Formats: sequence, C-alpha cells, structure tokens
Amino acid sequence: QVQLVESGGGLVQAGGSLRLSCAASGSTLSGKTMGWFRQAPGMERAFVAALTWSDGNTYYADAVKGRFTFSRDNAKNTVYLQINSLKPEDTAIYYCAATNIVSMPGMRRAINYDIWGQGTQVTVSS
Repeated sequence: QVQLVESGGGLVQAGGSLRLSCAASGSTLSGKTMGWFRQAPGMERAFVAALTWSDGNTYYADAVKGRFTFSRDNAKNTVYLQINSLKPEDTAIYYCAATNIVSMPGMRRAINYDIWGQGTQVTVSS
C-alpha cells in the first residue's frame, strides 16, 4: 500500500513562491495518477493538478494554469508542486493523493482517489 507524506507548506507573502513535496513509500507508483488537491476553510476539497505516472503528462485546474507546475522525481518516488505568484486565495491545506484512475474527468474528482497524505498548510498574506 502506497503511503504519502507532504511537506513544504508555509506562510508566504503574495507574489512569493513555494515548492510542495509529496514522498511516496510502500509500493510502486506505476500505473497510478498522482494528484494535488486543496481545501480552504469552509470549502470542499478542490482539484489542483494531476500527473499520470506512466507518461508524466500533467493536467491543471484552470485557476492555477500558468502558476503551478507539477513534476516528479522517479528515482525518489516523489512529486512536487511548484507554486509561483501566490495569491491570498491560494491559502488552503494542500493534499497529495493517488488513484488508479488514469483519464479525465475522473482524475479531477477527489472521490476517485483512495490514498491521501496528511496535508500541508499554505498561507498567503496580502
């Protein structure tokens, strides 16, 4: 069973950058899709980005296109979310997740992900 551990969150000023990491252990990520979701207070968990492990293709929510970059390090079994030009509305807990779903629109739906990390808080001050 894959286990996920996120890190890299913090408090940053608007316009700043952060790189979130998600380290996977316990099993291979082969055949899986990795996803990033975020949840702001009082809001539902929202899709941010996905990466299909087999080919490295990435998919982004419209709200983050051009500012967020999802990447991976195969050797370290780790994925990263580079977040640039941070805005106060990016404030949320960011979760890494894994699923066996490898196509859209299924990859956008949190309910399809069965493995989740503990989350990392990102707070953007204005």
